Amino acid sequence: MFDNLQDRLERSFKVLKGHGQITEINVAETTKEIRKALLDADVNFKIAKQFTNKVKEEALGRDVLNSISPGQLMIKITHEELTKLMGETQSELDIKGNPAIILMAGLQGSGKTTHSGKLANFLKNKKGKKPLLVACDVYRPAAINQLHVVGEQIGVEVFSNTEEKNPVKIAEAGIAHAKQNGFNVVIVDTAGRLAIDEQMMNEITAIKKAIQPNETLFVVDSMTGQDAVNTAKEFNDRLDYEGVILTKLDGDTRGGAALSIRSVVNKPIKFIGMGEKMDALDVFYPKRMSDRILGMGDVVSLVERAQEQFDEEQAKKLQKRIAKNQFDFNDFLDQLQQIKKMGNVKDLMGMLPGMGKALKDVEIEDDAFKHIEAIIQSMTPQERANPDMINGPRRKRIALGSGTDVQEVNRLIKQFDDTRKMMKFMSNKKNLMNMMGQMKNMPGMKM
Repeated sequence: MFDNLQDRLERSFKVLKGHGQITEINVAETTKEIRKALLDADVNFKIAKQFTNKVKEEALGRDVLNSISPGQLMIKITHEELTKLMGETQSELDIKGNPAIILMAGLQGSGKTTHSGKLANFLKNKKGKKPLLVACDVYRPAAINQLHVVGEQIGVEVFSNTEEKNPVKIAEAGIAHAKQNGFNVVIVDTAGRLAIDEQMMNEITAIKKAIQPNETLFVVDSMTGQDAVNTAKEFNDRLDYEGVILTKLDGDTRGGAALSIRSVVNKPIKFIGMGEKMDALDVFYPKRMSDRILGMGDVVSLVERAQEQFDEEQAKKLQKRIAKNQFDFNDFLDQLQQIKKMGNVKDLMGMLPGMGKALKDVEIEDDAFKHIEAIIQSMTPQERANPDMINGPRRKRIALGSGTDVQEVNRLIKQFDDTRKMMKFMSNKKNLMNMMGQMKNMPGMKM
């Protein structure tokens, strides 16, 4: 996501590299390159022009501080304007009411049904809600079946009625069912088409009028680029929805939809779909997305994902085991499982500053830890609990059982030993204080 845009913007800023001051000429050159980068990312031409005019205006209106180079200032201004372009602040979902009602709209193939499930999963696990999914696509039996499969996956009930052909009546019956059975959020999945047509628009308008939802969310496939923005506008003209869910942002998308959609429809992006799994739905933060576009990473989101997966009590127990040098392969495997729950490894590493570009051409398997897991799972319970007992013959047996070779087993055990030593060292406060003292005396360090 945004790899090409990031590269093009980086080349744009190089125009100012080595310049001692900002001038109208070098700013014009830089903003020209920024505009090309945005157009190449499939950003609307008018928006790209307005954006670069604003960047130019801001750049020429500011003094360059002694500690900031012209290139750094241009990056700062571009970051600020990108954040404004995408909406500045995160937009909350309105889930007040008993039940709160969310209406999902979008074209067929945009990921509407899947993201109805992802949203239900998000509300259940992160907001403590009891959601009900309502299947209102009366034209595609497969859509109803798909929603039931999704509901089963995430442990959320699905209301459907294959005998009824009026989606308005199904939606109303679903809401009545929710009220009778203690559901506090209802997510209504509606029919989509391959293209916008009058019948679809009239139908979803009728559903909205009948159920009066707290939120109408437009689900759009970001892979369709500028077409996604045009579709979003047409839907908004008829539905006046409250927000957007952008799907497939983990794919080979140029990013134009994410950058343009807020300006065109003046409605916030509320969520982004970042993968196939049902927990791959992220709240959209404009500033964090700007950070990632400009190669600054997204450490805040990474920390939040870690906090969601790591249990505080478990962490305290692990800390005590590390301090007593009792960290073993069972603990190591537990930590791997927690990391896997956080999401795709390449996506996680891309959240670290500077890593996005470094990983651009690096292939990282979705299940990057499978060899490590296979090796650990081929150990006996005694070997996992007592890594020091794993001698040569045991290593050969473990390699054979895991489908790897002895060199891989040796490499893992060495990495484990190094990790255990470092964790033991870092758990000692005296060692940390000594290390901080040494860093304080290093040239250029101010602490």
